[in-house]
Amino acid sequence: MPAIEVGRLCVKLRGREAGRKCVIVDIIDDNFVLITGPKDVSGVKRRRANINHIEVLPYKIDIEPGASDEEVKRKLEEAGLLEFMRERVRVELKPGMMGARSS
Repeated sequence: MPAIEVGRLCVKLRGREAGRKCVIVDIIDDNFVLITGPKDVSGVKRRRANINHIEVLPYKIDIEPGASDEEVKRKLEEAGLLEFMRERVRVELKPGMMGARSS
């Protein structure tokens, strides 16, 4: 599995943006990263995300930590990944991901 690092492309697994692709812009701590789509590309707003709620992809772009959405979009365009980022992914929930409790 590729490492969690600045510039790594990911797919959101949870929340209203599940199945949408994003880019790691900064690493906050051991559990959280700052991600962006950018919103006008994939629909993911710049926000903090739990690393357990994203799945890293084998693609990476060369950006500085904290890069602006415009810079991320430009780097995606240079790498030819804009259309790839716009595609949605069907997220399959594994047993136990919904927090089901046994009664």
